Amino acid sequence: MQRYIALDALRGLTIALMILVNTPGSWSYVYPPLLHASWHGLTPTDLVFPFFMFIVGSAMFFAFKKQNFQLDAALAFKVIKRGFLIFLIGFLLNIYPFTGDPDTWRIMGVLQRIGLAYIFAAFIVLTLSRMGVLLVSAAILIGYHLMMISVGDGAYALETNLVRQVDLIVLGANHVYGGFGVPFDPEGLLSTIPSIVSVLFGFEVTRFISQIADKKESMVKLIQLGVLGLVAGLLLDFIIPINKALWTSSYVIYTAGYACLTLAFFVFLIDIKKVEKQVTPLLVYGTNPLFIYVLSWVWGASYGFFTVGDQGLHSFMFTSLASVMPEKFASFVFAFAHVAFFWWCSKWLYERKIFIKI
Repeated sequence: MQRYIALDALRGLTIALMILVNTPGSWSYVYPPLLHASWHGLTPTDLVFPFFMFIVGSAMFFAFKKQNFQLDAALAFKVIKRGFLIFLIGFLLNIYPFTGDPDTWRIMGVLQRIGLAYIFAAFIVLTLSRMGVLLVSAAILIGYHLMMISVGDGAYALETNLVRQVDLIVLGANHVYGGFGVPFDPEGLLSTIPSIVSVLFGFEVTRFISQIADKKESMVKLIQLGVLGLVAGLLLDFIIPINKALWTSSYVIYTAGYACLTLAFFVFLIDIKKVEKQVTPLLVYGTNPLFIYVLSWVWGASYGFFTVGDQGLHSFMFTSLASVMPEKFASFVFAFAHVAFFWWCSKWLYERKIFIKI
């Protein structure tokens, strides 16, 4: 079975976008599409994380295909170990550079969610049939909505939602994200449950298109799935608001639709129009995704160690750019420079056939 190059391109695009939206010159000067929606709704930035979850599911398909999707003790241990290590790395990134008060360490985060979702999704696909996976996915999305509305009024409001209440009880107010004005974690414990379905969608879509030999047919099927996801997500939005911070059921379906359409676009470019050379930079970017993500995080968090005169290095670089161009554009250029730099890091590793995996 051949690997889908279009999936590798989607992975590379996702990593590049992750770095672009995470490293602005100043959070005070960011173009709106490069910011998350303030609460309900969606911006292009809100597609990045579910795309990554989709790609995790895709990679899971190819990895487990080598094992004939047979779960044994060795594979179970490997899955749990990998998920735990991803979680641990994410937690260590939260507390880097290890100078903060342990009483305020944030527990959850992006990699923590990926690690947990990976473990649960892996056992689901390794123990259930395709129909079983689809039924479990539906049960999770329906069950999550029923849990959310069980609190009554304000079920999907910032201060009263069940995700926040669970985190405050289990983790404590000092150990969750504080960027919303009140303690609330966009990678909360309860909202990690529907994110499992984002991984399962990636797995099942990859299994589906891998069984279609004709690439044009694959593209058409992906477009159909994508449109179906968008329409279903928008219709559900009347009942369940599309909300990235709560990872709502409508958000899962809607973003899966966008992932399918983006993948269809890459199938069109690479497999039908044969322009693989033009997307090579994305293919390179996708070869060490976890390592590059971690490296970019550590890099950004290390700016505080360096100063230029009486300014921090980060501030100095941004203000230098902002002195010769508009602030928002300077902030974008700063972020794009990081995208280019970490692409060079990816290329350096790729050329030496260095692939860092857990």
